[in-house]
Amino acid sequence: MNPNPCDRPRPVLPPFAKATVTRENRIKLTKILNFATVETPRTVSDTKKAFYTAHTRPIHSIFRRFIEELLVEIHLLRVNVDFHYTPLFALGVVTAFEKFMADYRPEGDRPSIFTALCHAEELDPDQLQRDASSWQTYQGQSLDHLLDQLNQGESSPLAAVAHHPGKYNRLTAIGLYALIDLINPEMISDVGQLNAGLEQLCPPLNLPTEKVKKDLELYRSNLEKMVQARKLLTEVAALDRKRRSQAESPLSAAVDTNSDTPAST
Repeated sequence: MNPNPCDRPRPVLPPFAKATVTRENRIKLTKILNFATVETPRTVSDTKKAFYTAHTRPIHSIFRRFIEELLVEIHLLRVNVDFHYTPLFALGVVTAFEKFMADYRPEGDRPSIFTALCHAEELDPDQLQRDASSWQTYQGQSLDHLLDQLNQGESSPLAAVAHHPGKYNRLTAIGLYALIDLINPEMISDVGQLNAGLEQLCPPLNLPTEKVKKDLELYRSNLEKMVQARKLLTEVAALDRKRRSQAESPLSAAVDTNSDTPAST
């Protein structure tokens, strides 16, 4: 008589086999599979390559260093899951670019460089410009008025920053610096007034006051260094033109002398 298959003893699973069917391991496996399907984020090299593909003209070394540092900074922010785009961030990007690229020659290359930078970072250059320009409505307003807007929860670009600050970044601090410059240019010319204003604005904006102070101190220092570097470049270019002019002068004089000499008969 054949035994009933249902009566056969069930095989005993080894410990490792039992472990594979636990709920915890199913969750782990699901996470691994989900991770495997996520698109690999772009690298810094990918971002730089995208920039130089979009803008093919050469960039002077001191300006190229700034552009590449900005490319890396924005790239690292964008791949961070805690990053949140705000109009104040846009103001910081546009302000930093305009300040450090001031007097860049040829001047017509500046829009191309900015557009290439934005596209390399998968940002819309027009949106950045619009969001940066939206802060012009604050020009001439008092610091107290800004604080009232924040305290009362009014709908405004400033309130949007307070509600969704995201991960703190230096470019947002530069945007805040540019905003203070809009409402009261005298504040940024005096470190004491600037720090006092930051101590009032940073807490309601959910920004770390001391980090903002340190980042803006470095920003102001780097701006001064860039101004000095541009001045040196201008002096070197003027000296080079003078040398070329002097080198050409003897040849010009010789040509003029020969033309005035009567022809021999």
